[in-house]
Amino acid sequence: MEDLDFYTVEPDHEDAERREIKKLLGACDLLYEQGIETFVVCRDRDRLVACAGLQQNVIKGVAILPEYRGTALSLTLVSEITYLAHSHGYATLFVYTEPKNAEFFRGCGFYDLVEMPDTVVLMENTPIGIKSYCKQLQKHRVEGAKIGCVVANANPFTYGHRYLVEQAAKACDWLHLFMVREDVSLFSYQDRYYLAEENIQGIPNLTLHPGSQYMVSRATFSCYFLKDQGIVGKCHTAVDLLMFRNHIAPALGITHRFVGTEPFCPTTNKYNSDMMVWLQDEVRGGGPAIEVVEIPRTEFNGTAISASEVRRHLYQGDLDSIRNLVPSATFELLKTKYVPLVAQQG
Repeated sequence: MEDLDFYTVEPDHEDAERREIKKLLGACDLLYEQGIETFVVCRDRDRLVACAGLQQNVIKGVAILPEYRGTALSLTLVSEITYLAHSHGYATLFVYTEPKNAEFFRGCGFYDLVEMPDTVVLMENTPIGIKSYCKQLQKHRVEGAKIGCVVANANPFTYGHRYLVEQAAKACDWLHLFMVREDVSLFSYQDRYYLAEENIQGIPNLTLHPGSQYMVSRATFSCYFLKDQGIVGKCHTAVDLLMFRNHIAPALGITHRFVGTEPFCPTTNKYNSDMMVWLQDEVRGGGPAIEVVEIPRTEFNGTAISASEVRRHLYQGDLDSIRNLVPSATFELLKTKYVPLVAQQG
């Protein structure tokens, strides 16, 4: 161990180190993932022998050359990346690993959350995190034969979102609406949640929930937040959907999940398609099946209403076109806050 050198690398700013990390990951049959902000790496003299990446509070890209596995290096590497995360203010950590490596991380204090069969396991460094979250959800449980759910980013909230929520609520005894919590959209999470509150007024059988790190988050579905870069094929949609099926849906008694058709975004379209498999089909280790209901998008002038179209008009300064696509609360916030904000950005 005295010959091993541990240090950190910011891959976006250190090209040579990034190339070596990619080579090491490839040698361990792993892909380099965009979005990893920092790596802890280990060298044995001049040879790169191990690395572990950190994307906010998610540990990814853990690779150790075979001849160094099962040694003190492994524990030191996890300790170093955990210390780095804690120094950045992250107490709750998640890790993605292959099922064959899950036992090692259990020995490092991580606990299984969900497994995409024979492919990847998502783990958390606390035994009570998901249990505590589901216990909080159970306080909002409403019994009924048909309990629905909608998960929305709503960037921003449009007439399309209102239509989806209205139709889903009409089809259910009760509907649960979750807002994606990640704050990486043009519209802040605080504003998106506020717009949801304002724009669902008048729907009586509905509970609006804050988002969480256990649903459409960097931990469960990081590719969603890289969709502008066209990263779709390797997305672990199953992890997010099985988290919903195994933990969140049972806590609230959810039997149906409602989605709008997606003619524009490939990532969201893939996610919708994968729902049919991971929520409805019999899956090893899966909880009770949840029926997926796809609702055709509402249109204006023959074109499906989308948040991306609203953002396009916003950047063009075309408020007249936006007025036909969003409820009044969204329009007012756009006009007073986001038109000036976009103008400042140039």
